[in-house]
Amino acid sequence: MDLIKRNGNHVPSFQRSFFDDIFGRELFNWENNNFSTTSTTLPSVNIKETADTYEVEVAAPGLEKKDFKVTLDGNLLTISSEMENQQADEQQNFTRREFSYQAFQRSFQLPKNVVDAENISARYENGLLLLSIPKKEEAKQKPPRLIEIR
Repeated sequence: MDLIKRNGNHVPSFQRSFFDDIFGRELFNWENNNFSTTSTTLPSVNIKETADTYEVEVAAPGLEKKDFKVTLDGNLLTISSEMENQQADEQQNFTRREFSYQAFQRSFQLPKNVVDAENISARYENGLLLLSIPKKEEAKQKPPRLIEIR
């Protein structure tokens, strides 16, 4: 059962909430969606923390390891990729060219004084970019210590 707000004896022909519902949806809010500035979908990222490392998985099938750039600036880890493809088909009376451009950039703020920046490693296999970000020895979680009661 829907409740309709009445204005005197008149029932409004269009409800404002109807328009708000249709035109205010996330469909029209591009800033909140998972798109890069080039309107291509950003790759999905999984981040897992273990006692010794942070493990980052970036799903980017179809790319090659040379297509990635991974940088660490202070505590800001940035993963980016830029790929441009150009094909030309030349025949007798015409030339057809097709261009394709894909780019993305994802940045992650790492905890201060926790990451061993010199030993970060990355590899690309089966469509996944895998980063292993080790923690400094002093930042690793220690097992619980039993305190003797006297």
